[in-house]
Amino acid sequence: MNAFVFPGQGAQFTGMCKDLYESHNEAREMCEKANEILGFRITDIMFEGTAEDLKRTDVTQPAVFLHSVIASRLLTTLRPDMVAGHSLGEFSALVACGALRFEDALVLVSKRAQAMQRACEVQPGTMAAVLGLADDKVDELCQAHGAGMVVAANFNCPGQVVISGAVEEVDKMCGIMKENGAKRALRLPVGGAFHSPLMQPAAEELHDAILNTEFHQPFCPIYQNVNAYPQTNPEQIRENLLLQLTSSVRWTQTVRNMIVDGATHFYEFGPGDVLKGLIHKINPDIPAE
Repeated sequence: MNAFVFPGQGAQFTGMCKDLYESHNEAREMCEKANEILGFRITDIMFEGTAEDLKRTDVTQPAVFLHSVIASRLLTTLRPDMVAGHSLGEFSALVACGALRFEDALVLVSKRAQAMQRACEVQPGTMAAVLGLADDKVDELCQAHGAGMVVAANFNCPGQVVISGAVEEVDKMCGIMKENGAKRALRLPVGGAFHSPLMQPAAEELHDAILNTEFHQPFCPIYQNVNAYPQTNPEQIRENLLLQLTSSVRWTQTVRNMIVDGATHFYEFGPGDVLKGLIHKINPDIPAE
């Protein structure tokens, strides 16, 4: 069974999607539609912008989404039996399985990016990668010492968990993680405490937009970040998406559940190959490309 997976913020690079735009009419049409919906030429920034230009949340998220959806659309020889996306990538996955229209998902992604940026300005936060500790241990330490201000945000693969929260508290937690056996605990170059309670203002801002968007019956299950379980009910998909911004990304469990449910080959669509590396660490016996 084929599993399609989609990356999140951080996978962007200058020149992304340019080759697809120049060689495929469908890619060009989707890019121009995106420029129209967003109200600015995001393709100019994707193709020619600096790394700094691409780091802007209002650019990064729709850019990665657009590249990912186009890449999966152009592979006409394969159809997914299941899909999943890492954080932002969940929106690409929702398009790939037919739960959201491309245009509706792009509008949500743009609103999500803007809401997250505003939330970061209201309450500065950060994230840090913790290497070499078990998932349960990282979670336990956050609950014991995080004062409700630091949480385990991304369970990426065994031995790699990202924590998220207020800047000073994350710095303190990095020290605690090292004291408890972490090989490394280092701040990441991000502008906010994503997938933590500090994103609550963004979640509230996005709430009505998600409620007012039409979700469709997907033709295959989507494994969602909040619980790593397969879902095909449009209303439950919507409910899980409402929780996503303030909940952990359970990527390790997602990949394991997909394998248990029959995934025999993973295909990553989008800029970069971060997810392929994570999948290999989760289960090196399953092909990922």
